[in-house]
Amino acid sequence: MVHKLSIQDLPVQGKKTLMRVDFNVPVDSDGKITDDTRIVSTLPSIRYVLDHGGSVILMSHFGRPKGEPKREFSLAPTAKKLSELLGKPVIQAEDCTGSQVRQLAQALKPGEVLLLENLRFHKAEEEPDSDPSFARELAQLGDLYVNEAFGSAHRAHSSTATIAQYFPGKAAAGFNLAKEIAFLGENLLHPQRPFYAIVGGNKVSTKLGVLKSLLQKADALFLGGAMAFTFLRAQGLNIGASLCEDELIPQAHEVLAEGKRFGKPIFLPDDVVVVPKIEASQPADRVVSLREGIPDGLMGVDIGPATISRYSAELQKAKCIFWNGPMGVFEMPQFAKGTEAIAKLLARLPATTLIGGGDSLAAVQHLGLGDKMTHLSTGGGATMEYIEFGTLPGIEVLSNK
Repeated sequence: MVHKLSIQDLPVQGKKTLMRVDFNVPVDSDGKITDDTRIVSTLPSIRYVLDHGGSVILMSHFGRPKGEPKREFSLAPTAKKLSELLGKPVIQAEDCTGSQVRQLAQALKPGEVLLLENLRFHKAEEEPDSDPSFARELAQLGDLYVNEAFGSAHRAHSSTATIAQYFPGKAAAGFNLAKEIAFLGENLLHPQRPFYAIVGGNKVSTKLGVLKSLLQKADALFLGGAMAFTFLRAQGLNIGASLCEDELIPQAHEVLAEGKRFGKPIFLPDDVVVVPKIEASQPADRVVSLREGIPDGLMGVDIGPATISRYSAELQKAKCIFWNGPMGVFEMPQFAKGTEAIAKLLARLPATTLIGGGDSLAAVQHLGLGDKMTHLSTGGGATMEYIEFGTLPGIEVLSNK
């Protein structure tokens, strides 16, 4: 990030800073924010502009409204939460473009904050080529541009990439974005050894590229979550009714073969908790060994005690650990034991521990262990792509120093 402008390089006094943030935060069934980490992470950049005599226009997406306004995807609860955190009013716009928004932006005084409505209410946010005027209209609202949305920096969207062309020499990285890149660059691209990576979650398809990249960088991989079953089936094991991406079995074979070729162990579960169906009333009282196989009609929902024990023993040897993705269906407490055990272990270790956003971050925060980790990344997909490619579209477009 040394070669890109920082927010501190911008003349913010008396100017309107258009800031892309990532307020795509988890909410409960009542729409209440359950984890405000991503909002809190933007506060230093917002306060910096306000304290230096500027005003801030914030823009973010939330959820997947698929290009049309939907009330359940409004950023109104976020405006309320941000107002509480800043200790000052946050003006909420009804849209992110249009005459009402232009008037609010023009009337904005130094020290004031305006939050635009969900960018994804417009199809052109995710598909910039479908309407190039969308990015231009957003750009016209501010004098300077700051990207503080590390969690969205891997997406070449209107507000994260296209927009920067309208701010030549005035598009900069916010404090959190710069901190994320500096930390990940130092610890993931040049880690202390041994460096181990734990990868879980649902799908191999979303993590195949990063698994191959991690094989080049890490000394060992530890797999969990539903994605592990594709690898287990690739080894010829019976996985019952567990989630499996059959079409990716050849690629799973390839990853396992590459691990052997590079001399990088790939650890897979020895045992799993099984249930006939995933529902809150299901007890987690049946564990099966994968050597024996999962009986037909049952599916794996969490790593079992033998796996927890084996993974824990191995992970204690690490000097640096990267973790992305839960070990099971952690949203249900009875299937969260594996994820919790890994989180508690990492919290105790003297190693550098990096949590790669998403569900892993939510699990760590839920357990109150955030302050015991070395670094909590606000971006899951962004962290994974940064590992894979060494840069991101939202960083490339920022102005050079």
